[in-house]
Amino acid sequence: MTEPLSLSNVTRRYRDVTALAGVELGMRAGEVLAVVGPSGCGKSTLLELVAGLQEPDEGVVSVLGVNGAAERRASCAYMPQRDLLLPWRDALGNAALALECQGVGRAEARRRAAPLFERFGLAEFEHVRPAQLSGGMRQRVAFLRTLLPGRPVLLLDEPFGALDSITRTSMQEWLAETLAQEPRTVLLVTHDVEEAVYLADRVAVLSPRPGRVVAEVAVDLPRPRTATDPAFVELRRETQEALRA
Repeated sequence: MTEPLSLSNVTRRYRDVTALAGVELGMRAGEVLAVVGPSGCGKSTLLELVAGLQEPDEGVVSVLGVNGAAERRASCAYMPQRDLLLPWRDALGNAALALECQGVGRAEARRRAAPLFERFGLAEFEHVRPAQLSGGMRQRVAFLRTLLPGRPVLLLDEPFGALDSITRTSMQEWLAETLAQEPRTVLLVTHDVEEAVYLADRVAVLSPRPGRVVAEVAVDLPRPRTATDPAFVELRRETQEALRA
């Protein structure tokens, strides 16, 4: 069976700076893989390569068995660090935008998006502008926009990095529940080791620049997970030690 996502000996350079060097990664269908590493190690570059927004200088990036940038873009939904909601559109219009970009008419796109607002905890906020939404609600709208096109691979770049700790914890729980209801193959970049262990089936640790995969930690824990569970604490420690090493 074709892996939904794989990177083989991938290297990416920016003039004299090598961001990634010889990266090897593969994913199973429906797996959540978290990538952690120090600042500047190429985590966001890795996502942009998979999303087809960049091309590697060496190696092969494959999504659903195809290597071309356009084909990768067609199979991936990418959620960057900032929510990038359009301030002149209400929440429903922002969520529906992904379908409009696929050629769906505005009214039809809104019709398809509307039933999901209750499931995403956004009922009665359909016609509210982004400036009136909390940070957590803005991220839910952004994630709904990411899911709507139905693409099989989700790329999430520090989706909760800008939130306060209480909201962040709540959003992690919400995302875990949402992915249980709508399973996808998910590549998640985060700087938060606890978030990685909480959400992922496996954690890949990148070295300082140039980023290389130096460790992989399997998170064989049932869901929902608790950060005080001794097995959780041990996996968090193992991941942190790999980062420090």
